[in-house]
Amino acid sequence: MVTRLSASDASFFRLENSATPMYVGSLSILRKPRNGLSYETLLATVERRLPQIPRYRQKVREVRFGLARPVWVDDRDFDITYHIRRSALPSPGSDAQLHDLVARLGSRPLDKSRPLWEMYLVEGLAKNRVAIYTKTHQALVNGMTALEIGHVIADRTPKPPEFGEDIWIPAREPSDGQLLMGALGEWIARPTAQAAAVRSAVTEAVTNTSQLVDLGRRAADVARTVARGTAPNSPLNTTVSRNRRFSVSSGSLEEFRVVRARYDCDVNDVVLAVIAGALRNWLLSRGEPVTATTTVRAMAPMSVYPDAELDSSGPGQAISEVAPFLVDLPVGEANAVVRLSQIAHTTESHPTATSLVDARTIVTLSGFGPPTLHAMGIRVATSFSARQFNLLITNVPGAQKQMYIAGTKLLETYAVPPLLHNQVLAIGVTSYNGMLYFGINADRDAMSDVDMLPSLLRESLDELLEAAQ
Repeated sequence: MVTRLSASDASFFRLENSATPMYVGSLSILRKPRNGLSYETLLATVERRLPQIPRYRQKVREVRFGLARPVWVDDRDFDITYHIRRSALPSPGSDAQLHDLVARLGSRPLDKSRPLWEMYLVEGLAKNRVAIYTKTHQALVNGMTALEIGHVIADRTPKPPEFGEDIWIPAREPSDGQLLMGALGEWIARPTAQAAAVRSAVTEAVTNTSQLVDLGRRAADVARTVARGTAPNSPLNTTVSRNRRFSVSSGSLEEFRVVRARYDCDVNDVVLAVIAGALRNWLLSRGEPVTATTTVRAMAPMSVYPDAELDSSGPGQAISEVAPFLVDLPVGEANAVVRLSQIAHTTESHPTATSLVDARTIVTLSGFGPPTLHAMGIRVATSFSARQFNLLITNVPGAQKQMYIAGTKLLETYAVPPLLHNQVLAIGVTSYNGMLYFGINADRDAMSDVDMLPSLLRESLDELLEAAQ
């Protein structure tokens, strides 16, 4: 079946470059079962779920002369063993070695002649663990009809559910001439719409109103965001190289809840305040000028309830809307509680603050929502100029109970968000099973000191906890 890419998907496909590839990355750490997690078991697990994510067996074909947006077509040569690969650390592999591997894999381009995703089973990790690293092109995940692969391969019990036999017969791939004739036919039938679609992604938002929750409110959100103007100057904004550094941090969700309860705010406010404190100390460690009014502007998309009642009947449902949210992190403020208060006040004034999705909502949905929610947050952020904010922070709720992949316990889960144009840091935060997991992706050259951030995040949280006593 041939389906044309949406305008936004086409922009993700065409506008990326070698320094800022548009992937959605995810790192899962699992407890190695007694009999191991074989490569063949992982292959079979993913293969059984592919009917839920049909895009993962499709590739993108361009139309000659750019007369129309590219199309999705079935990959008649689809080979799952090309997309799911094995890798190993020198046993016993350390977390630092795993993070270096993720950074290297994340900087490699995807093969655009094949379906736009890869998965790696990483063996040899110390403490009887294995890891799964996935990267999926942003064009592949829209959060409504197309989910991220990590969303559908996770289960709530060690025993995976039964799936019917998958009989997939790929459709015949159209020739270049057929794609060209189809594009010309659309130009003849709808010349004005085609011209607008080629020029801009705005048409997609207008013609796809059935998939959007409230276009009027969304337009108002965009207008408010644009009105903020360009972001302040920051060492976070410089030329991005092709190479990456990846680091992680984690903390007890209960500790964040203690601070939330003491200061009557939201957990998301506490997360942003902790990041603000860490960035403050990072700037000071570099000898950067930090005054009382210094700020770092973050794009921190908010997951919100849709207007219609959530449908949790199966995969593919609209799990939520994600709204843009620009917040000026007060890194110049020396008092941690005042930083939190300023951020909480900004959140309260945001029009979607009363309808935030929390972990209780996500846990009722099919599969494991965070990978898709991170992708939706990235999609929202990339609809704005990167000049309007200094860094991207995605913070999404996940299941607060044990999850499993291929019958194996999921211990930790980290987002690996992409770097945007001239932004050398991106942070993805995921709550899961009583913990918060921070995935920190950075440019290798511009942020050689990114390994400081995990300890700085811990110090920032401890400062708030001490104040809350």
